[in-house]
Amino acid sequence: MKELTLFSRAREHSRRIAIHSISGEYNYDQLIKNSSVLAHNLLAKKDDLEETHIAFLAAAGADYVTIQWAIWRAGGVALPLCLSAAEPELEYTLTNSEASCVVATKNESIKVSALCKRLEISLLILEETYAVPEKSLPEVEPSRRAMILYTSGTTSKPKGVVSTHANIQAQIETLVAAWEWQPNDTIPLFLPLHHIHGIINVLSCGLWTGAQIEAFSKFNSRTILQRVSENAYSVFMAVPTIYVKLIKAIESQDQRDRGKVIQGFNQMRLMVSGSAALPASVHEKWTTLTGQRLLERYGMTEIGMALSNPFHGERRPGAVGHPLPLVDVRLKAESGELVSAENEIGEIQVRGPCVFNEYWKQPEVTAESFEDGWFKTGDMAVIETGYYRIMGRLSVDIIKSGGYKLSALEIESVLLQHPAIKECAVIGHLDDTWGEVVAAAAVLESGTNLKLNELHDWCRDNLSNYKLPKKLILVEALPRNAIGKVTKHAVKELFSQ
Repeated sequence: MKELTLFSRAREHSRRIAIHSISGEYNYDQLIKNSSVLAHNLLAKKDDLEETHIAFLAAAGADYVTIQWAIWRAGGVALPLCLSAAEPELEYTLTNSEASCVVATKNESIKVSALCKRLEISLLILEETYAVPEKSLPEVEPSRRAMILYTSGTTSKPKGVVSTHANIQAQIETLVAAWEWQPNDTIPLFLPLHHIHGIINVLSCGLWTGAQIEAFSKFNSRTILQRVSENAYSVFMAVPTIYVKLIKAIESQDQRDRGKVIQGFNQMRLMVSGSAALPASVHEKWTTLTGQRLLERYGMTEIGMALSNPFHGERRPGAVGHPLPLVDVRLKAESGELVSAENEIGEIQVRGPCVFNEYWKQPEVTAESFEDGWFKTGDMAVIETGYYRIMGRLSVDIIKSGGYKLSALEIESVLLQHPAIKECAVIGHLDDTWGEVVAAAAVLESGTNLKLNELHDWCRDNLSNYKLPKKLILVEALPRNAIGKVTKHAVKELFSQ
């Protein structure tokens, strides 16, 4: 029987350890066998799930992989749920996706049992499945739908991004080639597994290659640094916030422990940062501290990864490199013209086998998101000496002030270099004279004090390259509970009051 390439590759790795976690070690053979048992439980009397939507809830580890693989091997569409989601969010996801069943581990099932009962959706507990007489599993073509991931929904209700098995395979293969994944690689997994970063970049690329993944239920800097000091990993992937936390944790260590940790990071062959913009100051500080040049890349739920700094070559702080293998990228100006010159802002548009299939139950939105086969990301960028640099979302990060287009992300990155600023968010605030003026809200580091006039002077000296208008609105020391985590939405609310 012909099967998806992911599983035929897993059989080749056979006795190699695939997942290591607090619950034990599992080789590739065990994952194949366990997922086969669950797949037959899901099928029951059916020969093929025929793209039935199956939601699942499991912490990172062998159980997660078992459920995901079982759904795919039975012909279903996998819908990973957020472990920390509140009930209204889970209800929206389950109802919008039209999930017919939820598979959960016993520990996680308590989060959805009452909801499933109320929505009349069947709930299958992984530990309560049992071996059944096996028959041939269905032959699943790569063109079939495989997964639905829900976007963050910053401007509207979250959209279900539907990817096919072929899309997923392309997303994996492009990263395996670009970042030179090897069977002897080891990598920690502490990222959420309802987002593409954890699912594709770490878990799927690792399992595709025959690598070993050490799974954690959540990120804990002390635990991770201990494992790093033991030279446990060859590859490391995280978001900028985690790198900031790791810097602080390393700096608080005594000299002996710090030396072991720095050596552990230094010997890794690849360290990647993504999912948000990495401030250049953090990039440089990490290099100074560990000797590692972080590799930044750009991607999104709909396309996987599209741009990446090179594995071999310059990894430029603040830039996201070049188009990845199998991916076509172009920039298009608001005027409708393709951007051909460097340093001109345009929307990133992407084409290739990695691009998703559709937004679930939103054919009009899907159609509007494409132009002649190119997916319109809504993200703006420029090319500087051959490297793409992200300017931000067209809708929220590009500030049009006095005839200039300013990047809120760039301004935020500079503001974060101020020693007193812990978090900040920058928006364009409507102004009769300038059209929009730059408005920023900041949360200060604990124990620091910053006067507004001092910050104005600092901004004048450090933001002169961004052609800012003379008027700069800044909000003084905001306690965290004033607006919660500093976000653009919160800042807009603040300035509208």
